[in-house]
Amino acid sequence: MTDIAAIVAEMRDRAGKGAARATRREGKVPGVIYGAKLPAICIAFDPRILWAELNKPGFTTRLFDIDLGKDGKHRCLARDIQFHPVTDQPMHADFMRVSADAVVHVKVPVHCINQDKSPGIKRGGVLNIEHHEILVSCAPDVIPHGIDIDLAGMEIGASVHVGQLALPAGVKPYHLADDATVVTIAPPTVGRGEAAGAEVAG
Repeated sequence: MTDIAAIVAEMRDRAGKGAARATRREGKVPGVIYGAKLPAICIAFDPRILWAELNKPGFTTRLFDIDLGKDGKHRCLARDIQFHPVTDQPMHADFMRVSADAVVHVKVPVHCINQDKSPGIKRGGVLNIEHHEILVSCAPDVIPHGIDIDLAGMEIGASVHVGQLALPAGVKPYHLADDATVVTIAPPTVGRGEAAGAEVAG
């Protein structure tokens, strides 16, 4: 079951770029909650609270209970965070409401483990990751934080396809076929200087 984090926010009275700029001048991060066939509502975060959550793993795969005080709580997924191009501080946050019976599409990161136990990599093979994220379809409470691919025992030329991924029950790839390649261990690359030296030696 995916983690659920509580995060405090407050209501904003107005939407629009001018209102968002005003919120930022107050030292807060504007945001919006939408979805579940309900009206969108404008909110604002303390930047320290939002930044703390952004620095935890799996921000886009965790559920949030956004607490608006007397205006209630909303269970959401983070959908989009806009950052300042210079400071990298969050400028705006979009959250989508979800219900227990909903089906959501979420990008889940791919993690390659046990690289030190791959004979192919030990012999100089190159790990190529074709898809760093996999878009999956599932219920909100089973969103995986990541998809682990075990490289132990893999030789040069070996590959892992979508159909071989160990996904939790109820989690399915959304946009990739089972035969789509996720990772491969390619033969070692030979630099031009090494190739020229080999030709001279030959």
